[in-house]
Amino acid sequence: MNKLLLKSQLEQFFIEDLGEIDITAESSIAPDAKGKAYIKAKEDGVMAGRDLLSVGYHILDPMIIVTVLINDGDSFRKGDIIASMEGNVISLLAGERVLLNLLQRMSGIATMTKKAISVLDDNSIRICDTRKTTPGLRMLEKYAVRCGGGFNHRRNLSDAILLKENHLLASGGIKKAVNAVRERVGHMVKIEVETTNEQEVLEAIEAKVDVIMFDNATAKNIKGYVKQVPTGITTEASGGINLESLPSFSGCGVHYISLGCLTHSVKSVDLSFLLEEGVL
Repeated sequence: MNKLLLKSQLEQFFIEDLGEIDITAESSIAPDAKGKAYIKAKEDGVMAGRDLLSVGYHILDPMIIVTVLINDGDSFRKGDIIASMEGNVISLLAGERVLLNLLQRMSGIATMTKKAISVLDDNSIRICDTRKTTPGLRMLEKYAVRCGGGFNHRRNLSDAILLKENHLLASGGIKKAVNAVRERVGHMVKIEVETTNEQEVLEAIEAKVDVIMFDNATAKNIKGYVKQVPTGITTEASGGINLESLPSFSGCGVHYISLGCLTHSVKSVDLSFLLEEGVL
């Protein structure tokens, strides 16, 4: 992750959560109280977001000592201590909710990504994400996908050309759309076309696009489409694929399967933030 962008985002998240003052902590705890807190896993998962803790607490209080015990991408078990933080108690509590929320969500995405790879059980196909991310959290969520062993699709609309159904309708079809794009963009930009049937696949092949997406296609149909695609064109399956249907796509022959469910319907991993007894 870009730590400068992470710092900027966390500052905004803290402003939203803290407001002018943490009235609970500052009215009930001595201002110079010192203590130690730790984050404990309440279920198994995959770690994503260790930089959140060091960058976040440095924003709130540079004197807080952060020790993260698990690397991003590593698995943890229920009961494991993931990290410990030591310093001013009010500062420790000020960062608790924002950092724990993000860490839980990112680790949930990494966990689901790793599970998807295992469920597919096909090393020839890469699992990737989509743009179906939470507004404001895309950098974090796509990083979490990588922590789980997945790959990123385009990060934003300026990253690559993806001609989907609505673009094709508005521009008059695959051939016209691809020709229009080639007249306007440079050679460094890849062109992907969404297809929904064999005729559209053949049109995309004829247009010599870089990537062909098989949208909402069955694994059986995809096997037939892939046989017709030249070696130089990358193929992707997308649309309506989830963990339940994913095993049926093993061996279908595509290079990538993109899963919106990795980010739009993921379950956060359950983690606890606990302050040790004996505050000094």
